Amino acid sequence: MIRTPCSPAVLLGAWLLCCISSVLYAAETRVAPQQVIEETTRQLQQTLTQPELKTDFKKATEAVAGIIEPHIDFDRVAGLTLGKFWGKATPVQRQRFNQEFKQLLIRTYTTAFLEYADWKIRYLPMQMQPDDTRAVVRTEIMQAGAKSTAVHYRMLPGSGGWQVYDILIEGISLLQNYRASFVEEVNRSGSLDQLIADLAARNATAMKAGRAPGKGS
Repeated sequence: MIRTPCSPAVLLGAWLLCCISSVLYAAETRVAPQQVIEETTRQLQQTLTQPELKTDFKKATEAVAGIIEPHIDFDRVAGLTLGKFWGKATPVQRQRFNQEFKQLLIRTYTTAFLEYADWKIRYLPMQMQPDDTRAVVRTEIMQAGAKSTAVHYRMLPGSGGWQVYDILIEGISLLQNYRASFVEEVNRSGSLDQLIADLAARNATAMKAGRAPGKGS
């Protein structure tokens, strides 16, 4: 059984929760990576307020996928998440894992949008030089009556602009969290194909039920 990282709707949905929130700026000056996060969440907000998407999970996931795919380096994330097994995987295995892992992330993002509300996000000042080839967009997610949560986005320049390749929630890496889970599963079963099959089964079941992944699902 594949272990789902703790609090998946928070870990994976934190960025997307921004789209249903007010935005607070710690500084007026914004650089390209921060603009990607801001503009993507604004587009998600405008799209996912449509009533029909609140009741049709399949359409909602398709809408989310169309918006976030240009801004997440899924190929890099898949390779880094699979760790040492990526180098041993065949081209077919890589393609299949990438496809199923992307679906896992997208449907979890979608559920986070549909379940959470009343969040605010504060963008912290960027610590970045003009010629930097890596960036960290630092934010705080806030909700009335709760302690703020530090959410940082690791980004790299891609063919279409800056792209997210990892999210840190209170210092915990989403990428490393999933890598530990997947490596454990492959070591246990002795088969990358079995991990991919399990992911595919979970995705198919969850899409029928219209929900995000949970423990054991």
